[in-house]
Amino acid sequence: MELTSVALMLVTAGSAVAALVAAVWLWPRLSARSVRAVFGRVGVLAFCQVLTLAALGLAVNAYFGFYGSWSDLLGTDTATVPITVATSGLQVLSSRAVPGGRIEQVIMPGPSTHLSEEAYVFLPSAYLKNKTERFPAILALTGYPGDPRNLMTRLDLPGRMAHAIALRQVKPTILVMMRPSVVLPRDTECVDVPHGPQVQTYFARDVKQDMIAHYRVAGGRDSWGILGGSTGGYCALKIVMSHPDAFSAAVSLSGYFKTIIDGTTGDLFQGDKSLEQRNDLMWRLAHLPAPPVNVLVTSSKKGESEYPATMRFLAAAKPPMQASSLILPSGGHNFNTWNRELPQALPWLAQQLTAGAAQGP
Repeated sequence: MELTSVALMLVTAGSAVAALVAAVWLWPRLSARSVRAVFGRVGVLAFCQVLTLAALGLAVNAYFGFYGSWSDLLGTDTATVPITVATSGLQVLSSRAVPGGRIEQVIMPGPSTHLSEEAYVFLPSAYLKNKTERFPAILALTGYPGDPRNLMTRLDLPGRMAHAIALRQVKPTILVMMRPSVVLPRDTECVDVPHGPQVQTYFARDVKQDMIAHYRVAGGRDSWGILGGSTGGYCALKIVMSHPDAFSAAVSLSGYFKTIIDGTTGDLFQGDKSLEQRNDLMWRLAHLPAPPVNVLVTSSKKGESEYPATMRFLAAAKPPMQASSLILPSGGHNFNTWNRELPQALPWLAQQLTAGAAQGP
C-alpha cells in the first residue's frame, strides 16, 4: 500500500486499537514477577506504542504532505533526471470535471529558463461555455516542499473559487496550482540563482506565457494575481513586488519576508550581496521605489512566529503599493489556519483582477 493511502492509515489505526484491546486482555497473564512476564509486559507496551505512533505519523504525513512515497521517506529514491523543455509547449496529462468547472493536470515548460514543472489548472464553467472571452488568472503556490494537490485536497481552492463565482462575489477566474520547488529536493526560495535555476523568472515569465499560449487567459498585469502559503506566500509577495509588469496583486498566507538559507537551500546568492538584498522584501521597501501593486498578508497574533515581521512589513509599505492585512487572534502555521483565512482572502484577490476583452477565436 502507498504511504499516503487511506487504506494504510485505516489498517494501522485499526491495528493500534486491536493491540490496545489485546494488551488489556493479556495483562493479567503477564502480572507475574518472573523475567519472562516482565519482558512480556515491556513487549506489549512497546508494540502498542509503535503502532500508535505509526498511525499518528501516517495521519500527520498525509495531512501536511511531508513524504509522498516509501522511497521518499526512507531516502532511497536518489534518481535524478535532466531538466528538459517540451518543444511543443504546455502538455495536458489528464482532465476531469469537477463542480463548477474542470481541472487539467499539465506540465509547464520554461522556454526562457529551461525549467519544467507539474501544475493543476482549474477552468471555471464560464470558460468552458464561452469560446471567445479571455479570463483573469491566479497563480497559487504551496509551501516547501509542497504538493500542488494539497491546494485542492487541503485548501479546496477550486471549490472555493466555484462557490465565489456562483455567489457572484467574483468574476470567473482561472487557477494555476503549483509548488514553488521546481528543482526538488532543493528549496530555491523562488530565487534566480546565479549560474543555477532561474526560478523567479520561471514563475513570472514562463508559466504566464505558457498559460496565455494554451488557454484563453488575459495577458495584462491587471488580469494576473498570485497567492501562496508559507514559502509560497514569500514567493507571492516577492514576485509581485519584483514583477509589477506581470502581476498586479498578491496574497501571502503566513508568508515570511526574507530568504531562508539552510541545508535545503544551499548557497542561493553565490556571494552576490545585491541579489541577496533584492530578495529581502523589507530591504526592497526601504531602498527601492514602491511598486504599484495590491497585497494582502495574513497572520495571527498568537501562534505565528512571523506576526511581528508582518506588522513591520505593513508599516513599511507606502503608495503606490497598497497593503492590507487579515490578522487572526490565534492560529498556527498550518492548513487549518489558512482554511479560516481563504473565504476572505481568495475572493479579495480575484476582485483585484480584471477580465480581458472578448476576442475572436
